Amino acid sequence: MTYQPTAIDDNSNNLPKLPAWVTSGRAETPETVAFRSGSALTVLDQLISDQSLGVPLKLLANRIALTAASATSKLEGRLAKEADIRDAYHLTPRGEARGPDGDLLAFWREAVRLRAGGTKEIADLVEANFAGELGDWLAAGHERARTHGPLAGCAFVLRAVLETDDRAERMACLLSDIVLARAANWASVLPVSAHRLSKTVLRDLVQDEQTADLAVQQRLLRSIEETIQMARDTAQRGAALRMVAPKLRAKGSQAAVALFLFEDAVAPSTMLSPMIQGTRFPMTDRAARRFCDRLVELGVARELTGRPTYRLYGIAP
Repeated sequence: MTYQPTAIDDNSNNLPKLPAWVTSGRAETPETVAFRSGSALTVLDQLISDQSLGVPLKLLANRIALTAASATSKLEGRLAKEADIRDAYHLTPRGEARGPDGDLLAFWREAVRLRAGGTKEIADLVEANFAGELGDWLAAGHERARTHGPLAGCAFVLRAVLETDDRAERMACLLSDIVLARAANWASVLPVSAHRLSKTVLRDLVQDEQTADLAVQQRLLRSIEETIQMARDTAQRGAALRMVAPKLRAKGSQAAVALFLFEDAVAPSTMLSPMIQGTRFPMTDRAARRFCDRLVELGVARELTGRPTYRLYGIAP
């Protein structure tokens, strides 16, 4: 039997989007950054807060975590690609060392599960030598966000951390994300700060160059805009998967679909077989591979590695 690929619905009029006046011009001043970021954060807040819009939030969070890991790798001087980071995390056998790339993704996957207001769990993830200053940094960043806008609060805490340790880019970006989440009143953290930052911009920020603060805020705004597009795309792809779910007759198929709506990368040999991850549904290795191939045939998933073996599948681009 030949299956017709399922088209991803391009009619996304029901999903909030940025108005053209936000994306058509450049935010040139702190005032325009604050104004445009307010609009962008409102749209992003709608996408992640309104369940009726159908954004698979855990899938989106894991996808953003991968992007944050790749961006942080560049800031830390390793320059690992997303594909290499994803492989290091998902294909390392249980109990074996993932290496720095896999550990970096593990860090950001833990970050997206943080409660934005959970001081103790945040402290547990932050390096011990920063724990004493954590509360003061977050409080000052939140106050700056309250008086000058969320992105100003993010820039403030980035500078504060990097003034203490100019190699602590990972920690600086995490605390920036927490300040943003608290300012937006989000329950959990979305790691968007690292995506567009560079070593040069952060170095200038620490040196307090006159335009550095604005440059950081501009890049944060761009990252938020890209996250909005990612959320819209993830919602459409999730809807396409849900639409074909009734056609999937394999035992445990609905549990497997749920896993694809959670994980941005699924390894059939370990995450679907011999037991579907997070469930008690068994699935043979052959059935797992056939299930993934069926999703590809239906046009709702793709193979991510391009390899004949050690494959990963996902619905996110």
